[in-house]
Amino acid sequence: MNYFECKRTRQFGKLFTVETHGRASLHRNRWKKTTLIASIILLIWYHFSLPRPLFDTPYSTLVADREGDLLGARISSDGQWRFPPTDSVPEKYKQCLIEFEDRGFRYHPGVNPLALGRAMVQNVKSGRVVSGGSTITMQTIRLMRQNKRTYFEKFIEIILATRLELSYSKNRILALYASHAPMGGNVVGIEAASWRYFGHPSGSLSWAETATLAVLPNAPAMMHFGRDRAGLIQKRNRLLLRLYDKKIIEKTDYELAVAEPLPAHPHQLPQIAPHLVTQLYLQQPGNHIQSTIDKRLQLQTEEVLNRWNAEFSQNGVFNLAALIVDLETNEVLSYNGNVQFNNSYGNQVDIIQSPRSTGSILKPFLYCAMLQEGLLLPKELLPDIPININGFAPKNFSLQYDGAVHADEALARSLNVPAVVSLRRYGVPKFHQFLKEIGLSTLNKPADYYGLSMILGGAEGTLWEIANAYAGLVHAASHSANDPEFQLVQDEHGRVETHGCASLRSNVFTTAAAWLTLEALTNVNRPEEIDWHFVPSMRKVAWKTGTSYGFRDAWAVGVTPKYLVAVWTGNASGEGRPGLTGARTSGQVMFDLFNLLPVTGWFEPPYRELTEAAVCRESGCLKGMNCPESSIDTVLIPVKGAQGAVCNYHKRIHVSDDGQYRVFEQCAGNRGIRPVAWFVLPPAWEWYYKQHHPEYRTLPPFSPECTGNELSGQPMQFIYPYPNAVIKITKQLDGSRGKAVFELAHRNPSTHVFWHLDKDYLGETSDIHQMELSPSPGQHEITVVDEKGNSLAIKFRVE
Repeated sequence: MNYFECKRTRQFGKLFTVETHGRASLHRNRWKKTTLIASIILLIWYHFSLPRPLFDTPYSTLVADREGDLLGARISSDGQWRFPPTDSVPEKYKQCLIEFEDRGFRYHPGVNPLALGRAMVQNVKSGRVVSGGSTITMQTIRLMRQNKRTYFEKFIEIILATRLELSYSKNRILALYASHAPMGGNVVGIEAASWRYFGHPSGSLSWAETATLAVLPNAPAMMHFGRDRAGLIQKRNRLLLRLYDKKIIEKTDYELAVAEPLPAHPHQLPQIAPHLVTQLYLQQPGNHIQSTIDKRLQLQTEEVLNRWNAEFSQNGVFNLAALIVDLETNEVLSYNGNVQFNNSYGNQVDIIQSPRSTGSILKPFLYCAMLQEGLLLPKELLPDIPININGFAPKNFSLQYDGAVHADEALARSLNVPAVVSLRRYGVPKFHQFLKEIGLSTLNKPADYYGLSMILGGAEGTLWEIANAYAGLVHAASHSANDPEFQLVQDEHGRVETHGCASLRSNVFTTAAAWLTLEALTNVNRPEEIDWHFVPSMRKVAWKTGTSYGFRDAWAVGVTPKYLVAVWTGNASGEGRPGLTGARTSGQVMFDLFNLLPVTGWFEPPYRELTEAAVCRESGCLKGMNCPESSIDTVLIPVKGAQGAVCNYHKRIHVSDDGQYRVFEQCAGNRGIRPVAWFVLPPAWEWYYKQHHPEYRTLPPFSPECTGNELSGQPMQFIYPYPNAVIKITKQLDGSRGKAVFELAHRNPSTHVFWHLDKDYLGETSDIHQMELSPSPGQHEITVVDEKGNSLAIKFRVE
């Protein structure tokens, strides 16, 4: 090789060396870059490796009272008693669990290499898996993932355990494990196990009970309360001995704990307020819900209801519901949707939320609405006579009639005819809208569908909404700014959360009208037939009852400034029973429940919302020009009442000096003449009124000398039909056309009255002025003439 060849060889070698080094450097850079990217990916995966939420499992629904005591629970959707996780674990359980499962738990980063190594050696020596070496953190990951146990899965658990330790505190990890550890059968978690096995919360566990639950998840399928009980006791006692050796428990505690037997069988969870528990379970499944219920009062209420239910069931009445509310806070203190939850008479039905026929329970709202609009005065006379309005013929419960009755008395006695007359005056569509505004969402049909029967039970309502409406009266009467919507649930800070129901406008009731309505309701006759005014120890309660048609629903709602008690009695099936009335059943229960509550004061009169007025005592109307001063009372009425009806029942007449006859100046003669104010009712009213009011004086007859000069008012009045009435005549059972009974009232019943239909003479009546007729369809006019020539005619139509 010559000089030039050697030189080219050396140059080529240099070039090859440079190229080789360049390729190696490029390869190293690529490797670093790949490693960096992979590391970043792994770090990102590691950062987001824990799922959100950690445990995607269904939980049982727990409902607690206002103090946190358990009322009841409903099992989770997968059939497990798995209570919602808590943030804390009882100290006893922490000590037992750490001592049994993972003594280095407080110090390791989620993985204990020594424990893993020891477990590997033990497994190799035994030829099978006898120890897993898992820490509590790793076991928590395993419970979270629920995957088959393999070496690869163990590796994933190790990684995720370190990640869990970076995100959660040691106490939080303990709480997660305690809430999801299997406890045998379908019981998961310490809280569920505490209630199912020992019948009380985990915070009340004894050392023996705590140690039992600490060792139970170790092999829950092989050793639990129903299998190998002796082995379970041995394992528990070994743990207790270790606790004693480490001076975690005293000798006395140890001796008592090892002597404590295992429970013989699982405990039933509490069944307090079961209908409320079910309702909240359907609304908020899988949550731990703290309610406003007072557990002590709830248990007392259930005892009272069960006692009354035992009595009512003898008459075939099997269902009873009650609600007690603190009106100052609007919190429900006792919720009893029914009695005997496990019975088969429809006892699972939550009557509080079920629409039922209202009976007379809505009458106070009509009275209040008319008062606040000036359409009625508190003691204004209302007719109480048999009536028939387009085929609707309401009757009083007693089948008796007073002729005329004061409005507040009619409300207190729950008379049907005055209520129907009042509703006719107020207007059905207007009252229908008013009921919607006070929260009755069950009125889902037009006003014409209900008609005048709305006030007597033709509508439906729930005990919940009706009680809310009565609470609205109380809030208005007491100037309360509270939202009248009842509350059932508190948040985690103890604040009350709104419970869904039809909302009530705060300005529906005026203070004056609400106060007068509640005052009238204090005069309702009590079931014990004792006048509370004369018994100082008896509390003042405004209350109302209702009984639906056919004795199917019995209502009672009572209020004081502080409390509301609402009761329903009946059969969930709708079957009626004789004697099932509001006063005889629900009213008695209601007062028994009030006896469980503290006595409170009464409402202060809202003087600023009221005005004084001179009112005729007999008529209850504003003083008229003929009202005598001796009959005038000064009373408080709503401001709009000053525009109310003026008394026209007192008539100015002239009588003889002895008062035996009516006379005129030109015919008085020697009998003398003097003017008097005479209280005169319409003839139909008078006929019934004087039967109940012997002090009522009918107009004296005219003196013989004045006969023929009478200028008195109409002495007759039709009881049926009303002017322009529409009459429906039905067929009899044999197919023949039926008849309608026309009835007339005359101030002098013995008078002969002659009847005419259109132009045809029908006949005459005396004493009892009734005539059975079967007019043909179409427009007609009936005319009556008495023997003195007084006549009266009305038109009606037959369909």
